[in-house]
Amino acid sequence: MSDQHIYLIQLRGSVDIEELNTLTPVRMTQARAEATTTQVTVSTRVTASTDQAGLIGLMRHLHGLGFQFLSIKCESPHQENVDVEIKNDSGR
Repeated sequence: MSDQHIYLIQLRGSVDIEELNTLTPVRMTQARAEATTTQVTVSTRVTASTDQAGLIGLMRHLHGLGFQFLSIKCESPHQENVDVEIKNDSGR
């Protein structure tokens, strides 16, 4: 089974999307930008067995670059939307 999944990822702070795209293995587009947060979308062609691993790999890559996640939302057209809120240790 091959499907396309779209993830909406909210990162802390202002992010230069062009710089981000030079640093990451998949192309992202900016969905919304504010002074304190930036939302980006990433669209990936995945199979049922690689979807979760691919998302975790992208998250680890972005975290390794120093980005802080505020939320991740799967907007797949064939399944119910799922929100994941990420809270850091300081409770912010």
